[in-house]
Amino acid sequence: MGKNLGNEISPNAINMIAKSTNIVGDIVSENDIRIDGNIKGTIQTKGKIVVGQTGVVVGTIHCQNAEIEGTIEGKINVKELLSLKSTANIKGEIYTGKLAIEPNAIFTGTCKMGDFTPPDNEK
Repeated sequence: MGKNLGNEISPNAINMIAKSTNIVGDIVSENDIRIDGNIKGTIQTKGKIVVGQTGVVVGTIHCQNAEIEGTIEGKINVKELLSLKSTANIKGEIYTGKLAIEPNAIFTGTCKMGDFTPPDNEK
């Protein structure tokens, strides 16, 4: 005992951006992120990003895994699995290890799959 557990970060922590939230700027996190609001900027995490049906991201995403139900306009860089649900609407560039697309998902742009190498030496 004697440990101060209040200062430790849970490996299962999730950052949530609510439906009525608008953020302009960059987000950097070690944990998972769920977005139901609007973000304009760069999002970077070592975890998973979930963009809900009401979520809108205009910018660049860097993450380990992603599940998209909402709208993305920009670049998506996913090291492992990118899952586009039936309500997803993507306009831009995708770089991913693996890609899963449900029927009715909309994707307009380019996609590079396989061994993950970020574009333009981005990390």
